[in-house]
Amino acid sequence: MNGKEIVQKVRQKMKDHHELFARAIPLIASENITSKEVREATLSDFSHRYAEGWPGERVYAGCQHLDEVEFICMDLAKEVFGAKFADVRPISGVVANLVLYSAFTNPGDISMSISIPAGGHISTGPLHTSKGNYMGGTAGAVRGLNVKYIPFDRKGLVIDVEKAEEAIKELKPKLLHFGASVFLFPHPVKQLAPVAKDLGATVTYDAAHVSGLIACGHFQDPLAEGAEAMAFSTHKTMFGPQHGCVVSSNDDEEFTNKIKRATFPGMTSNHHLHNVAGLAIALAEIKEFGKEYGAQVIKNAQSLAKYLETEGFTVVAKDKGYTKSHTLLVDVSPLQEKSGLGKDIEEALEKADIILNRNLLPWDMFEGRNYLNPGGIRMGTSEITRLGMKESEMKEIANFMRRVVIDREDPTKVAKDVNAFRSAYQKLHYCFSSNEDAYKFIEIY
Repeated sequence: MNGKEIVQKVRQKMKDHHELFARAIPLIASENITSKEVREATLSDFSHRYAEGWPGERVYAGCQHLDEVEFICMDLAKEVFGAKFADVRPISGVVANLVLYSAFTNPGDISMSISIPAGGHISTGPLHTSKGNYMGGTAGAVRGLNVKYIPFDRKGLVIDVEKAEEAIKELKPKLLHFGASVFLFPHPVKQLAPVAKDLGATVTYDAAHVSGLIACGHFQDPLAEGAEAMAFSTHKTMFGPQHGCVVSSNDDEEFTNKIKRATFPGMTSNHHLHNVAGLAIALAEIKEFGKEYGAQVIKNAQSLAKYLETEGFTVVAKDKGYTKSHTLLVDVSPLQEKSGLGKDIEEALEKADIILNRNLLPWDMFEGRNYLNPGGIRMGTSEITRLGMKESEMKEIANFMRRVVIDREDPTKVAKDVNAFRSAYQKLHYCFSSNEDAYKFIEIY
């Protein structure tokens, strides 16, 4: 292909992608969709510019308008999270976690976090595992931390507070890092933070999945409960774009300078100014619409879990109400003989235009399964809630999933019904331009 043909090919693939998501049911827990105003920001000339350093103290000229937007973004982040300090320069959630590692630890220090099989994120993991059957994590591989795991009740899907307290006292970590990638229930920050602080540890929190719920008051408040700093990405329960942020309850200059220096020059050079502008708008949307949105996200997650149980699926943590966040986790191992495991079910549902992901269950490793084809599937309700869906729509989604996974109906046949269902949900909600087509491909030439 010549250059022009390549451009046309790429443009067509982008259009195809938009069309896919306009007809599918998007249930990836780590994704959301941005408003027209946020997309406008990310398309602006801000994307071409550099602004190294702290706003007002740049090492580049031409930054006066960029600086004003970044100050607005920081002020909004402090407001919605009840923080005293915010750094909106990290370019992703992983980078935001690395900022905390770099600010408050040295290579070789002990950190404590949730293990990946128990729902922890790869950015909090060790260099390698004893079994060697999943990848090493950022904390160990990049920062060189000696990662130890916070004891976890695998069946209850919560941190074991008593055992965790004992482990903290024994290991004396330099960093106690809460947060998870499968984040069904709040973590016991209030109970364990004082234990770690008494031993000289810094207590931090990875809020990537639940930051939007925290901002609108529908999850725990980590900073008020004892976390000294919180890192997160901005596009899961937040309204995008894909970026990162660190906020803190501590505005002591020595403390905040560690974060600022870790961000720049430690983890970033240019920090994607167009996404800072987009984040400022997304934070304004959370401030305006977050209370209603967050409540509906959780209602939808709990309703979807109940309807899936009714349809014959095994949703974890039934005795605890399934979830208190946007995420639910389904144990598909009872369906293995008929329908396969997580990878098999993920692929079958994708053919029906139902988009979710396979996921490790906390006990998978002990039963000989790994992330390639685990015993679980994970889904989230952030994006479908933004499309205006409520509890009654969760019943229909659960029915579609039963038809594919349990009844073994032809996924391409189910896809036609999924597409017809989705045709009624094309507008974006909880934003300042609620009549826009959510997945319209914007052509600028």
